Amino acid sequence: MRKRKGPGRLYYLLLSFLTAPFDKLRVNGYLRHCECRVGDRSDLSITHKFSHIFQRSGTGRDCFASLAMTILLVLASVIAVTSIACGEDNDASSSGNANSTSSSQTSSNNNNNDSLSIPDIVEKLRPSVVQVQTEGATADIFGQPVPQSGVGTGFILDEEGRIITNDHVLRLNGGRMGQRITVTLFDNQTFTANVIGTDQLTDLAVIKIEAGDLAPVALGSSSELRVGETVVAIGHALALEGSPTVSTGVVSAKDRSLQESERVTLTGLLQTDTAINPGNSGGPLVNVRGEVIGINTARIPGATVEGIGFAIAIDNAKPIVDELLAGGRIERGFLGVTPVNITPGVAAANNLAVSSGIGLTTVSANSPAARAGLQPGDIIIKIGDLEIGNSGDLVQALTQYRSGDQIDVEYYRGQEKRTASVIIGSAG
Repeated sequence: MRKRKGPGRLYYLLLSFLTAPFDKLRVNGYLRHCECRVGDRSDLSITHKFSHIFQRSGTGRDCFASLAMTILLVLASVIAVTSIACGEDNDASSSGNANSTSSSQTSSNNNNNDSLSIPDIVEKLRPSVVQVQTEGATADIFGQPVPQSGVGTGFILDEEGRIITNDHVLRLNGGRMGQRITVTLFDNQTFTANVIGTDQLTDLAVIKIEAGDLAPVALGSSSELRVGETVVAIGHALALEGSPTVSTGVVSAKDRSLQESERVTLTGLLQTDTAINPGNSGGPLVNVRGEVIGINTARIPGATVEGIGFAIAIDNAKPIVDELLAGGRIERGFLGVTPVNITPGVAAANNLAVSSGIGLTTVSANSPAARAGLQPGDIIIKIGDLEIGNSGDLVQALTQYRSGDQIDVEYYRGQEKRTASVIIGSAG
């Protein structure tokens, strides 16, 4: 016989308890004539038991009273047990659902436990973002001094008062360095800043103020960014009074190049649709953890162009900043060439062999390039292990390879690809 388990066993035991008194009565003769035979099997109908009890007097009625009370108690017990069992099932289900939700929330929290809301990011970064004002004078056509000034942004690197900003923030129209640089903190304290070092080719600069109780930023990693991630730009846009301007957006693309001038092409930039306006330059571009992952540097002006701004990737800025802190300038290798960017349009118009690289407009006499056999009109496409697509790539290569390094340079002369061994010279 199969052994009952769970609720089925419970009901079986209760039913046995319910019918036991009737079986006793039957044995004593009270229900002897109420048997119902079905086939070869003798069974006792609960209905017949009840009907016969009503017909008995004395002991039968007393027994019925006891049985009725027992039945009521048993039924009450059945209802109570059923309710408890159902309740436990529901509780278990609810508990399971709750645990599942809690687990999901915990998982979600674990994935985002270091993410901050935009207001929290602003509150965290606000003491670290400073306004940088540059003042000076230039001469007009009559040789008379004309006062000039400009405003940008910077952020505090360490408690020693060193601040990162853009090189162009410190320069006046015409490219001259400002004579006076003033830093204003979030609490409106002002300090005169000294220049630690600048680098025009990467548009980076480090200045320093003498102040206490400063709040340095946390530097993140731009290499870990994914396109589409939320970012926040903080800066003193348009030199508006009061707190810095905050704008949000996403990382639109990575590893962009932008030609700022004939001499300067910035590479490895982060593109964002975060609003970057005049005055934002030098300010931090921040991830959702409040870490600086870029330095706002440029936007593309024009009435038909919106939502395109650029920031120097912090991973590219770190080695430049470290070298500026150590020596105040960047030591680079020297080739002795004047480059021009080769674009698909230039290549098509001049039937060139390649659509990117740097064309050599001049090669200085007795320079490392000249000694290696390079000539004006050649197009360099690779230096060492670095592909060269524009002048910004050339700057990166000459930052990596220093004076005395011997490297291979791949280039095109006409339609022919060639390789030259060049000993890099010193730019100093």
